Amino acid sequence: MKTREVDKTFYKKLWMLMLPIMLQNLMLALVAVADAFMLGGLDQNYMSAVSLATQIQFIQNMFLSASTAGLAILGAQYWGKQDIKTLDDIFSMAIRICGIVSILFFAACAFLPRYLMLIFTNEPVLIDYGVSYLRIASFSYLLTGFSQCYIVMMKISEHAGAAAAVSSITVCLNIVLNAIFIYGAFGIESMNVRGAALATLISRIVELLLSITFSYRPGFIRLKVHELFVRNKQLSKDFMKCSGPILGASLVWGIGFTSYSSFMGHLGTDAAAANSVAAVVRDIICCLSAGISSAAGIMVGNELGAGNLKRGKTYGIRLLKLSIVCGVVMTILMAVSAPVILHFVKLTPQAAVYLKQMFVVLAFYMIGRSMNEVIINGIFGSGGDTMFDMYSLAVTMWGIAIPLAVAGTYFLDWPVVVVYACTCVDEVGKIPWTLIHFKKYKWVKDLTR
Repeated sequence: MKTREVDKTFYKKLWMLMLPIMLQNLMLALVAVADAFMLGGLDQNYMSAVSLATQIQFIQNMFLSASTAGLAILGAQYWGKQDIKTLDDIFSMAIRICGIVSILFFAACAFLPRYLMLIFTNEPVLIDYGVSYLRIASFSYLLTGFSQCYIVMMKISEHAGAAAAVSSITVCLNIVLNAIFIYGAFGIESMNVRGAALATLISRIVELLLSITFSYRPGFIRLKVHELFVRNKQLSKDFMKCSGPILGASLVWGIGFTSYSSFMGHLGTDAAAANSVAAVVRDIICCLSAGISSAAGIMVGNELGAGNLKRGKTYGIRLLKLSIVCGVVMTILMAVSAPVILHFVKLTPQAAVYLKQMFVVLAFYMIGRSMNEVIINGIFGSGGDTMFDMYSLAVTMWGIAIPLAVAGTYFLDWPVVVVYACTCVDEVGKIPWTLIHFKKYKWVKDLTR
């Protein structure tokens, strides 16, 4: 194939995958924004209680993400090989694992909500609100794993647009129902935190029903019930080889990332408030790199699974360069968003100063975030090179960022912006190590059998 034709194919596929996935991530980020503003508008305790209660879902998502990542890595390669039978087996395996995880978290939240809330707070009012939320939201945790498997399967089988449509419909429904149930409308009384939980539950039900409905369209992969309990030992081994390190990395990252909020919380209410706003803006802008990362994993994985190792390597190198461009764009967006955000968010003068300083730090952070997300999560993962993420997190996050932040917060009394910079140093610090590992090309590997 001529170079110009390869370029045309590459960019066409990149846009077809990246835009829907980016839209999907953006819509999901907007749900968190809507929850925070709606509940916070009624009572600060409502917002705080739900924020703490949803940490349980955050933990569940780490396990689900590892399982769906195994589905994405192996599934993209077998789709590139057009081995649909094996793809069906991988789908069934992911559904089984996510189903078990979902059932366990549902049972814990439905029957032991008070004990779970005690892990995060000892304030009776927050515990009571959190329990009210979890008793309803627990049923949504039962469904999330199944719908996530369907959505990932759509992405890797060249139906990213359908996946984005499902997520967008679900998110819009969630936001509308939030407004109705939280504030009260159409004859429904205000349900505060229970309203947020009910809106989430109904949205998850609709999401799963839409996902199953889409899967019956021509060209889509759907679950074969008779294969759900059939175990392929060799394929299970391959699946765990991909998912195991990702789960380890997720736990290492998740625990460390949660601790960052704790550091800001110990530096005062102004620091905590500024950090909350900065986190929302960061997550929205990072939807761009997340879209490219997911597209990279699918595109490179398709070529590697089809046996086109040379083209997969070429795609990887090209996507690395695009990750740098993406980082520059995200840096610019971070810089120009500062005055806009400060105009709409009500903060104390001191919190506003902290937020400006955090935005400066995040502007530099974005380069590292973009490169690492695209290269590690996308390119390395596409060829099953999943151990690097856990090693790099252990060194840069737990060996550098967290010790520095702990020292600055509890012992050395560093300024807020310095401690915040410490929590961001891991992404920047990983760049040289990531590029050196990239050049080894261990990720250029066909995982199919």
